[in-house]
Amino acid sequence: MEKFKSYFMYALGEILLIVIGLLIALKINNLNESRKNRIVELKIYESLSQELQTNLNVLDSSIVDYTKNIQDLQNTINYFGYQPNKLTQEAKSLIVNLNYERTIVRNEAINSINATNKFEFIESDSLKRLIADYPNELDSFDNQQKKIENIITDRLKPIIEKHISLIEIIPRNSYSYKRLENYGNKSDYGELLVNREYQNSVIDRLIQTKGQLEIAKNLRKKTKTIATKLNEELHRT
Repeated sequence: MEKFKSYFMYALGEILLIVIGLLIALKINNLNESRKNRIVELKIYESLSQELQTNLNVLDSSIVDYTKNIQDLQNTINYFGYQPNKLTQEAKSLIVNLNYERTIVRNEAINSINATNKFEFIESDSLKRLIADYPNELDSFDNQQKKIENIITDRLKPIIEKHISLIEIIPRNSYSYKRLENYGNKSDYGELLVNREYQNSVIDRLIQTKGQLEIAKNLRKKTKTIATKLNEELHRT
């Protein structure tokens, strides 16, 4: 009986050693897995952080541009109904201005996270929600840009070309300008400035640009929020 008891205690000790060894191995494996996941997580954060910083810079510039565009459009509206002989060259340039520079916001990193298993490596639930919602904000920004582009391309450009000669955009000291000035068709600013379609298009462009400015400010705010949260996660021990 004593011998059996001795063997039993020995076997029990061996089993305990095996169990302890397995638990230690499992703990080490979990630690290694957590370390690997953290490395992947940090790489995701770093890539996204760079993209967001680029977007912040781009949005800062676009907000300045939209603000200027709004002022230019408001000034253009002030010329509605003006007689051509009262228009300066600067005013004429403003009236026929069709310039619009599309703002490119980056989305490669954010889309990669949302479309792959990278999302699983992000531990912060609040950050996950922000990242998941961000593409919708980008789409809203881009869709508003398309509205403005369509107004310019489909409405303003045709009506301006109908009333204004392209001589207006040729340098005045060039040979082509002097020749067209003598023999080309003249621009009719008077008719353009009382044209209802032109007036409505300029006003609509102004409204949509104001909307784009607000969207840009909102997008910048949300971009900054994600960037700040990312920075906190990057420096989390």
